[in-house]
Amino acid sequence: MRKILLVFLLLSFTLFVAAQNGTEPVKVTDLLKVKTLGTLNLNNDGSMAVFTVLSIEPEAESKLDYKYSTQIWIVPTDGSAAPRQLTTAKESASQAVFSPDGKQIVFVRAADGKSQLFLLGLEGGEAIQLTKSKYGASSPKWSPDGKQLLFSGGVSFKYLLNDSLLNPGKTVPAWSLEKPGLENNAVLKNEAKGNPDGTIEEVRAYLEKNAEDRKAKVITKLNHLDEMDVNGDMSFTHYFIMEARPGARAVNITTGFSRFNSVDFTPDGKQLIINGNAESKEHPDRILENCIYLANTDGSGLKKMLGEKDKSFSSPRLSPSGKWLAFQYSGTSFVSIPTLALIPMGGSINEKIDLPFDRNKSFLNWSKDEKYIYFTSQSNGGQPLYRVNLSKGINIYPPLSALKDEVKVEQLTGYESGIANYDLAADKLVFVKTEVANPFELYVADATAKNAKRLSSFNSSWIAGKQLSFPEKHSFKNEKGMTIEYWVMKPTNYQPGKKFPLLLEIHGGPSAMWGPGESSMWHEYQYFCGKGYGVVYANPRGSGGYGLDFLRGNINDWGTGPTKDVLTALDKTVAEGWADTAKLMVTGGSYAGYLVAWIIAHDQRFAAACSQRGVYDLATFFGEGNAWRLVPNYFGGYPWEATPKATLARESPINYVQNIKTPYIIFHGDNDRRTGFVQSEMLYKSLKVLGRPVEYVRHPGGTHELTRSGNNRQRIDQMLRTWEFFERFIH
Repeated sequence: MRKILLVFLLLSFTLFVAAQNGTEPVKVTDLLKVKTLGTLNLNNDGSMAVFTVLSIEPEAESKLDYKYSTQIWIVPTDGSAAPRQLTTAKESASQAVFSPDGKQIVFVRAADGKSQLFLLGLEGGEAIQLTKSKYGASSPKWSPDGKQLLFSGGVSFKYLLNDSLLNPGKTVPAWSLEKPGLENNAVLKNEAKGNPDGTIEEVRAYLEKNAEDRKAKVITKLNHLDEMDVNGDMSFTHYFIMEARPGARAVNITTGFSRFNSVDFTPDGKQLIINGNAESKEHPDRILENCIYLANTDGSGLKKMLGEKDKSFSSPRLSPSGKWLAFQYSGTSFVSIPTLALIPMGGSINEKIDLPFDRNKSFLNWSKDEKYIYFTSQSNGGQPLYRVNLSKGINIYPPLSALKDEVKVEQLTGYESGIANYDLAADKLVFVKTEVANPFELYVADATAKNAKRLSSFNSSWIAGKQLSFPEKHSFKNEKGMTIEYWVMKPTNYQPGKKFPLLLEIHGGPSAMWGPGESSMWHEYQYFCGKGYGVVYANPRGSGGYGLDFLRGNINDWGTGPTKDVLTALDKTVAEGWADTAKLMVTGGSYAGYLVAWIIAHDQRFAAACSQRGVYDLATFFGEGNAWRLVPNYFGGYPWEATPKATLARESPINYVQNIKTPYIIFHGDNDRRTGFVQSEMLYKSLKVLGRPVEYVRHPGGTHELTRSGNNRQRIDQMLRTWEFFERFIH
């Protein structure tokens, strides 16, 4: 009897792990119900939080189409009241920040086609528009005394040339426009009137007018592809300061043809800390270095604090006393992990101490007592919140070297969830959490992230009736001794003894990381599990979240090594005995689109396959993708150099197309310029010539972000077409 009871309890536990109690599987249209919680900000005493909620709403003109709407909400952090919506206009609102006294917020909303700053008092009333900047306004920051605001604006090259405030003297850039045969940017000084039959200067003026009127696109810059199009234009981010009151005039604090990434007040409000590159004489497309500067609040007295050749310094964060600077630095290669470091304010790079943590770090924040530096980091399938414990407080250490041996990193939240955004005030943490049970909700906890309490129910209510599948985590060691983690999700209708289709999901990047704490795949995984499929996904060599050596584990090896890792995860899942080996499918996007093509060119086990927005010919990708630096960073050179050329040919799936026999559906957005789309046309055409079972789907206007933030009808379309295609070959 005891044995029977034990078996019953184990079976009950297995079913609970596999699926949450609920009566309805996740449907494709549940995508439209997901509320995404974004940026958040606490007032100084931590009693109130403002945050954004992105919703998907029906378009008024069409029953089939849906739009995005982002609005600002507020909630008391003691849980005494439910969240309350602050903004309701048809235009979206974002980037809300409390004033230092907590009585009002500044936020960003579109007005007359450009983003502008608005001021809203929390005691009631309508929002007041603060800026009418022709360059737009975003990224607002209050001065510590609440009297001033910083913000950024985007300035086109054409306007910058003629703006006497942003470009004193209306000079031309010191760096070359790289127009062959025209030195010293002389073309910018041409004052002739356009005439197609005139002098060379008049002809040049005529041609320039054609370019302005979009009759021609003239390309001379290296990075000539944006996310959607071929684009030869240049723009610059500049920063402005103004009094925090209606009618105040904004004054620029940055000038010229330099690149600026961020500006913030020092804690005393007397200076600014600036990140970017304000000194290089090279074309901005060729600069990969970033520096950290200090300046007066009017932008004068710019002084470089940190900057070196072939180094990028980023994420500057001053301690509350203003005595210590935390920052990150790295080489300029994309395949790297920045180091978190600390120096005394005004100190040199030789005085820094590194705070070792072999993961990428985001959202740096100091505790008020300067004993901790908080950050989030993708790691082992989650995005935990961490803090650097500076022991007794940094102010007791006159030389930083005395602190070095006492520094330790504390993990505050687990790998099974993701902390998407957070803020810290008065020993209180408020954060947005992603987990399998709920893609987005707001929580409050103490400074150690303990005693967490949920403050919102944006997704909880509709998810309560859904039958969810919960992943089971596994791992193995590959042939290089690397530990590969993978997760298995059983179908929500799982029953012991029955066989089910199994879908291998692969992530992109290649340095992305998937796991229970990653939100972008929440709906897709649950949708396929609700359709009766099992899902297995892994973080193969080259993934983020496992340290630098693991990240660099696919250098010169995009195909064979990562394939071994994901197929081993599949094999081990199949060995559990519940998967139907005649009904195996594989799918992935971007780099994973590449890997799907590689796999089915080298392995014939799959009943059907799907690639989205993939890379299939690395030499072509170098030319047509705006993420082209992946080629030199991962393969050590360029397509015309002998050794890299051979490697790129070896690693390109298109060169094995004759081996692809698996039924295959290929997706690409018409305006995807991150990877480019010519390669997908080439792969499709090659398979058609070979007479293979292939279908090609293009989404008009679609970019590389289609499945994450694209047109919602197209997002639904792509998921349904993938499922429908798979169903053709497993029934």
